[in-house]
Amino acid sequence: MTDELLSAGAAARRLGVAVTTLRSWHQRYGLGPSCHRRGQHRRYTDDDMARLALMQHLVTAGVPPAEAARWARRSPSPDPATPVSSTPSRIRHDGGGPDGAGPDSTGPDSTGPDGTGPDGGGRDGGGRALALGDAEPAARGLGRAAMRLDGLDVHDLVAAAVAERGVVDAWDRILCPVLVAVGERAAHADELVEVEHLLSGCISAVFASLPRPPRDHPVRVLLTCADEEQHSLPIEALAAALAVHGVPARVLGARVPPNALRAAVHRTGPVAVLVWAHARATADPAQLDDLVSGRGRPAVVAAGGPGWEPASLPAGVVVPATLADAVELFAVAAD
Repeated sequence: MTDELLSAGAAARRLGVAVTTLRSWHQRYGLGPSCHRRGQHRRYTDDDMARLALMQHLVTAGVPPAEAARWARRSPSPDPATPVSSTPSRIRHDGGGPDGAGPDSTGPDSTGPDGTGPDGGGRDGGGRALALGDAEPAARGLGRAAMRLDGLDVHDLVAAAVAERGVVDAWDRILCPVLVAVGERAAHADELVEVEHLLSGCISAVFASLPRPPRDHPVRVLLTCADEEQHSLPIEALAAALAVHGVPARVLGARVPPNALRAAVHRTGPVAVLVWAHARATADPAQLDDLVSGRGRPAVVAAGGPGWEPASLPAGVVVPATLADAVELFAVAAD
């Protein structure tokens, strides 16, 4: 059986990258087409495509392009399906090469018009790069995959970050920077909503897949969004982080009206409740009044999220500053 020989355009479409990216990888790193027939342009073979797929996979994971290309070139039959966590340990995911060298100057910290970096591949992601500042290479790799709407890569990168770093560190250093960058573009430029939805869906799926405490553990923590608040990922992250500590949580999700929250508290008797509000418009302190007054009030009532104005909250409501603070607070309360 002979190789399927692909033109540059066909190879780019199969990988989901721009033709200019393939040209860059060819000129800079020697990852070009190897098959040449007299009178015809060079064509990409199956082995060429496997090397390019491995190159794309490693760059997306945050490996500097020059080092990713070296690994792809020395792999005679690379497997592009190899998960990020199985990448050889000599290739560091902190932006350094196998010998401790720093990132390549043309690597993932340089961004192009597709929002993925000049060597990172990917189709046009809206005309401008994500504003990721000094985010880690792993966050930049996740951003590139999200901008390509590559759901499989996004899911794998999120899962690898959570497995390697834990929920809290992955949330703070990898997931949140990308979510914030995409969210700002979606809010201010009316674009990348599709990227935001795909990224959020993959993160939510990874959190939901993490092991939970046994069913015989009493559920004493209630996590909910404020009325009309749609950003539920933070409380999903808190539930996943608590589960790692053996603390189960009941998550009500987005847009929970005050009467529904009161009914849930009355029916389940939690010792700790957190109400999340991402935006000032959804952070009405009156939603918390009933939780901190009267009989049967939870021992801990917390307001999470940037929407709340601490000075306006009812007496007795605590405001965790970080996800780690919230995990510690609720783990102690549920003990």
